[in-house]
Amino acid sequence: MSEQAATPPAKKKGGMKKILLIAAGALVLVGGGVAAGIYASGAGLAGSHGPAVDPNAPRLVRIDGHEEEPGHGPKAGEQPDPKVYKASYYVMEQPFTSNMRDSDGFAQISLGVSTFYDSRVLDRVKDNEVAIRSAILMTLADQDAFVIGTPEGKRALQNKLRDTINETLTRATGYGGVNDVYFTNFIIQ
Repeated sequence: MSEQAATPPAKKKGGMKKILLIAAGALVLVGGGVAAGIYASGAGLAGSHGPAVDPNAPRLVRIDGHEEEPGHGPKAGEQPDPKVYKASYYVMEQPFTSNMRDSDGFAQISLGVSTFYDSRVLDRVKDNEVAIRSAILMTLADQDAFVIGTPEGKRALQNKLRDTINETLTRATGYGGVNDVYFTNFIIQ
């Protein structure tokens, strides 16, 4: 028995080795996660860059002639301030003549449009004038002669025509940009 008491118990081998392996594995996992996060944010997958800006999108033109950087200016749905931004105009040469809804009457109007954006909007209006004319004639044919004979009816028609033009442009080019519609001639018979 004295021999057993004199011999110290055997130590477990590899305890430190296990701890080092676990620590190294944890470092590899954490490092891999960090690397994946950096890659994802650099590739735009994490959304850190904000919305992508289309270089073909029209830009607002300030009164001083400089173009506004995308993302600046009024929020979506807000009209640009005419004290800050410069309006450009385009008058459609041919008048629009259409029968009125539920009547024997007709309307003949001439239109001009304006935009606070660069020349791309008016160029797109000119390039898509046939589709725009058709959409305007369809909108006119759906109007009541008594309603558009009033000042309120004319203002409502201006808004409808502006929306019609922007919808047509958006379908054709991806962008609207017409801010106002003006009557240069208006006859109802």
